[in-house]
Formats: sequence, C-alpha cells, structure tokens
Amino acid sequence: MRPEILEAVASGDVIGAEPPVGSLLKKAKSMITVTDDLEEAAKKSDASFVIVPTPSDRDGGFSTCYVEQALEPIARAIRTKNKFHLVSVVSTVLPGASDSILKPLLERISGKMCGREFGLCYSPEFIALGEVVHGLLNPDMVLIGESDSRSGEMLSGMYERFCKNTPPVVRMSLWNAELAKISVNVYVTMKISFANTLASLCEPAPGGDVDVVSRAVGLDSRIGPKYLKGGLGYGGPCFPRDNRAFSHLAETLGNQAKLSRATDQINQEHSHLLSHRIIESLHGIEDPRVAVLGLTYKPNTFVVEESAAIYITKDLVESGATVNCYDPAGMEFARGVLGNKVRYAPSVSECLEGSDFCVIATPWDEFRNLTPTVFVARMRHPTVLDCWRLLDRSKLMTDQRVRYIAVGISSTEAWKLKTPSDSGTSVSMPVIAERPSK
Repeated sequence: MRPEILEAVASGDVIGAEPPVGSLLKKAKSMITVTDDLEEAAKKSDASFVIVPTPSDRDGGFSTCYVEQALEPIARAIRTKNKFHLVSVVSTVLPGASDSILKPLLERISGKMCGREFGLCYSPEFIALGEVVHGLLNPDMVLIGESDSRSGEMLSGMYERFCKNTPPVVRMSLWNAELAKISVNVYVTMKISFANTLASLCEPAPGGDVDVVSRAVGLDSRIGPKYLKGGLGYGGPCFPRDNRAFSHLAETLGNQAKLSRATDQINQEHSHLLSHRIIESLHGIEDPRVAVLGLTYKPNTFVVEESAAIYITKDLVESGATVNCYDPAGMEFARGVLGNKVRYAPSVSECLEGSDFCVIATPWDEFRNLTPTVFVARMRHPTVLDCWRLLDRSKLMTDQRVRYIAVGISSTEAWKLKTPSDSGTSVSMPVIAERPSK
C-alpha cells in the first residue's frame, strides 16, 4: 500500500495526474471512501475492480503475483458475505490466467463457487496515457470476459451507466477476452512498424513523403489512418511487453508468432539505426554535441518506459557525444534511467545551446512553433532531425541557415552536415544497413 496515494485521491490533489482527473476527484469527494483495508472495502461493496501491475517475467509472460495479493482479502470478504459479489480484473493477464489461477484462488479462500455465489470478469481498458479520462468515457468497445452470464450482465450495466458514447459491449469467455486484449495491442504494433518501414522507404526516394503515402493507404477502409504515421518506434508500458507476451503465449501453444517477433525486432532496430545515422553524420565535428527534445514515449505523459527517445539518447552517449536533454514532463523520470550521463536543460533554448545536432524526438506542442531563427541563434551547427514532422517544413527546408531532416521525407542531401572548416566541406552520411555494434 502507498498511503500517500490514498491521501492524494481522498483530497483530489494527485500530483502528476492527467487533467481532468484532479477536478473529477474533487467533485466526487463526498461519494468516495478511501481505505487501505481491502477486505473491509469488499464487504461494503457489490463489486471489486482489481487494477494492479502485472510485470513481465523472464519468459515474456505476465506475473499475476500482485493480482493474487489483491484477490486474497477480497476472497476472505466474499466468504463472510451473503450477497453475490462481482470481481472484475482490469489488469492485463495472459490467456488462461483467470481460469487456471485467479478463479481457483477466489474459490479456495472464499469457500464458495464462482458463477453461483460470486462472479469473476476480465475487463481490461483500451486507454492511452495522456487521454485516460476520454478513453474511459468514450471507448471504442467494452470487452468483458465472464465466468457466467449474471456477472457479465452486472458489469455491462455498470459501463452503460457512465460511458458517454454507447459503445458496443462485447461479452465472451474469460480466455477469449484475455487473448482479445493483447491481440489488439499486438496488431497496432504491427501497424506502427509497417508505417516506420514506409518511412524508411520514402527517405532515399526522390520526392518521397511518408505522410502522402500513408494518407492514401489509410483511406482504405480495411486499414484506416490510426497509428499509420511513420516516425519513431512504439514504446510505453503496454505495446512492447504485450507483443512479447503474445510471442510467449504462441510458443506455449505450439506456434511461432513470427509476425509479432519480427515486429519487435523491427521496433528495436529502428531506434538504433536512426541513432547510428546521427552518429555517422557527426563525423568530423570536434566534441560533438546533440540536443534531444522530448524523452517520454509520447506527448502529454511523463512515462519514459521503453521510449525510443531514451534508446537514441543512450546510443548517442555511448558514441561519445555530449547530450543535452529537455522534456516538458518527463525529466525526473528520465533521470532515473539516464542518470548523470546527460545534461538536463530547463528549457528548449538552453538545451539547444552550442549543439551541432537537434533531435525532436517527442511531438510535444511546445516544440511545434520552433523557427529557424531559434536554431540559428542557439546552435553551433544548426541541423534538426524532426522525427514526427512536427515543424513548419516549408520554412525550415527553404532556410539555407538550417539543415532540416525529417523522418520519412526524401533526405539524400539533408544528412550532410557541414564541418567548422572554412572550406565548407561536408561529411556525407552513408547508408546504414545494419544495427550498430555496441
């Protein structure tokens, strides 16, 4: 238990919470009772929602140790209750976990039968960090795995009360729901890796533009435009580990899941190949300095877990470059990963100061209006890599004072970085076709 979190929820002052979480909590204070006694909470309620971490294990699966710890006091409460009690597991688990681990645990401790005296559902959320409240209130669907129809009906009724968009409620067995959850994320990772492959194909082609290509591809109703924007690889607490868990599940069932394994490999190599290109382009620069704008895996969150920006930064540091970093929200969390290997700047301008190369790694709105003048005024050799094509391309590509490179845009000449010599010679970036050695 973390008492400080309970106190924050009770007061509505949750530091770092996404808006409008704080304001919603304050409005609902009179209806919320905060306690660290799980058994007592279950006794005084009709349903328990379990939302705890399920960390990855060595094999790539998900550990249910925290789920089990949360279920034990709930099961003890069920043992003393005369009313039907619903247990809904929201945490992501591997297919089979509810039937083989969670339901037997509840039955053993409670001494009661699942589906008759209490119910078990698996109902994970499909929400994105940075848009949690919107995702909860306006889901594309509500997925419910149910031990019995009574439990599914009860949970479905709860969602119908607070979802604003009347989403389809899809009810199925526990196992099918567990597989459906990770399958959605795995499919999305494949789509992201395909978009990044399109970006790589566009860069060496005359006039290549991944936005033009992906826009056309996304118009096909079988594909759609979401997550089809080439840039950096996927990261965060869900996509990478769900993809690996899917591969682990496939192996246990006698399959290979080659697509998910290839997706994971493509994603890991994408960041390293990009950092290698940056390193190669800096050859000839004495004491190369790189500014990295954005460290979180996506904007509007402080999460740096599995962030492509962090991987690129690590590669640059290992190459011997001096790296300045700035992120609007993730600085403290990045410190826990990067330590003192980089310099942490308090602003964009100070991050750019004296640098030879700027990587705009996370598409924060704060970076969107940066102009050529800012780069020229602050950088030693103004070269900008725009990983998500965030900036006004028309201004930067026509300003001779700045070398502008965008992921997914034809860039045969753009990777040539001028050296400080008076001769105006440049160092050409060779095509990198392999992962850099460590």
